[in-house]
Amino acid sequence: MKITFMGAGSTVFAKNVLGDSMLCDVLSESEICLYDIDGARLKESCMMLDNINRNSNGGKATIKTFLGVENRKEALRGADFVINAIQVGGYEPCTVIDFEIPKKYGLRQTIADTLGIGGIMRALRTIPVMEDFARDMEEVCPDAWFLNYTNPMAMLSGFMQRYTGIKTVGLCHSVQTCSQNLLEALDMKDKLEGRRELIAGINHMAWLLEIYDKDGNDLYPEIRRRALHKNDTEKHNDMVRYEYIRRLGYYCTESSEHNAEYNPFFIKAKYPELIDRYQIPLDEYPRRCVKQIDDWNKRRDELVHNTALTHERSREYASYIMEAIVTNKPYKIGGNVLNTGLIDNLPADACVEVPCLVDGSGVTPCHVGRLPVQLAAMNMTNINVQLLTIEAAVTKKRDLIYNAAMLEPHTAAELSIDDIVKMVDELIEAHGDYLPAYH
Repeated sequence: MKITFMGAGSTVFAKNVLGDSMLCDVLSESEICLYDIDGARLKESCMMLDNINRNSNGGKATIKTFLGVENRKEALRGADFVINAIQVGGYEPCTVIDFEIPKKYGLRQTIADTLGIGGIMRALRTIPVMEDFARDMEEVCPDAWFLNYTNPMAMLSGFMQRYTGIKTVGLCHSVQTCSQNLLEALDMKDKLEGRRELIAGINHMAWLLEIYDKDGNDLYPEIRRRALHKNDTEKHNDMVRYEYIRRLGYYCTESSEHNAEYNPFFIKAKYPELIDRYQIPLDEYPRRCVKQIDDWNKRRDELVHNTALTHERSREYASYIMEAIVTNKPYKIGGNVLNTGLIDNLPADACVEVPCLVDGSGVTPCHVGRLPVQLAAMNMTNINVQLLTIEAAVTKKRDLIYNAAMLEPHTAAELSIDDIVKMVDELIEAHGDYLPAYH
């Protein structure tokens, strides 16, 4: 097997995904190709993986590095699987721009990597890079599976699925941990073992539609009772999603700090008291970035220069997906795929997150049917923005970026159309060469 990792400077993530692959029998002798545009980070990832390969895999894998755009095609040539974990523009300058310019207009965000004006800009600077990946792949590894971990998940995966010939599935951690985190937080740990659940919707706003214990008892009535009581009697870090349970009837996959900015309900200049009431961490992502950079400076020696470094297989989907495709042993995931008749009351162009069966045939998504109408409506407010942003990236029409921002729920609730247009223009200018020309 040949596994190519795009954005291999994501050292900790590369450790999990590629370390996992080395611990899987059918992948342990793979040729692993690391690609990045940052030479220092690429070298660090290679040193770390060499240690894991030697200590945990008997040196069976072959690890190669490819630096810079001029070597990208060789990194991809003949790949069976391509894992994508890039971040275009980094924390500085681009993430800082995504937060600071909207803040001037009175628009506050928490994470800004999936929706909101920050998510729109992140997609617009990332789609051109992924299109370059896709064109290279169509030439040198047309049958490879592209496993996308980069946000904004639905916009990037949706672009790849609609506008390239590459087999693409988007992967996110939030489906894996959704019900476990909920049951543990509500002191229902005894219901974890043997539970059955159905999760479907869109990335970061997929819904826990059904959840039963091992004996087939519906857990939702007790979940609803406890969640409402907890929101009414204490402060905690998941208040937005528990409010979803109160108002919409269902819990969703991604965290409250994310979901606080996917709608017009919680971050409102006219109602500043909501920030404290729902424990909303404004500017959370820049704080995390600064901490991550600081932590990496401390962890570098432990990971990169540790000649005794070993690895234990993690819960990341990637190695299990590759293993299932290679061995034809079925594995179930929550995957982001094009809505080919999967969720009946969402549009066909949407990228949806649904249960998928993975085996020798690849990734086969499951038909879910109709979502409860209020959940489909919530998803549509996000899908509108996703589809307009993809269309803007494909056509290079600036008006479509304005439209995406005008229909973005949080932005529209806070700003006038004139301010939205001014803000978009300022963001485009500040991004400079990170964006193509828009007309």
